[in-house]
Amino acid sequence: MHRKPSGTTLLLAVLMVVPAFALCRAAQEPQTLIVNGQRTQITVVQMNGHSYVDLEALARAANGSLSFNGNQIALTLPGSGDTSTSAPAPVSSPSNSEFSKSFLRAGIEQMTIIREWRTALANAVQNGFPIADDWLSAYRSQATTALRLSFVAISTDSDRNAYRLLNSEFENMKLLSNNYVAVRQSMQFIAPDSLASDPLNQKILNCGHSLAGMAASGQFVDDGSCQ
Repeated sequence: MHRKPSGTTLLLAVLMVVPAFALCRAAQEPQTLIVNGQRTQITVVQMNGHSYVDLEALARAANGSLSFNGNQIALTLPGSGDTSTSAPAPVSSPSNSEFSKSFLRAGIEQMTIIREWRTALANAVQNGFPIADDWLSAYRSQATTALRLSFVAISTDSDRNAYRLLNSEFENMKLLSNNYVAVRQSMQFIAPDSLASDPLNQKILNCGHSLAGMAASGQFVDDGSCQ
């Protein structure tokens, strides 16, 4: 014979269900997860004193990846594993209106060699010393090397523009040197003051002064002296 539950039994059942339902509601109370200071759409559930989140949602929010291998789950987050693909820190570069330090050093070395080359030629002319290509070629070789180093050091627009003037100065000095070597080889007389009236020599001097001014200011300014 089937017995109906008594009022007391129903009351006990209700009293047991209500706390269980309340506990379940409390366990599912959602919280928002913030990753690296950024609010995400990931829901955090507290249950039995522990926090639970959706791993796939966490991987997406942190720009990571999730992989499965048998009974293993691998969560990879940026910076937590392989650092070989980390982007290098940006290297500050000088403004395009300024000379880079490496080019400036190479350019000053180039100008120094050309000045010494011209001075050696001027001393030979003024004092009537023999002018031969064998000893002047040493200056030409050094200036060629310095010019190449200047070219390799180019990294700004100012470097590139100044290199054209350095190259022009080098070519003019080479031409001046070759001219006097040729005159000496032809056994022609060279007046001690011939350089003073030589327009090519004056152009080399003016260009050298212009380049020195640019090096001092660190800025490219073409005043036409090297054209």
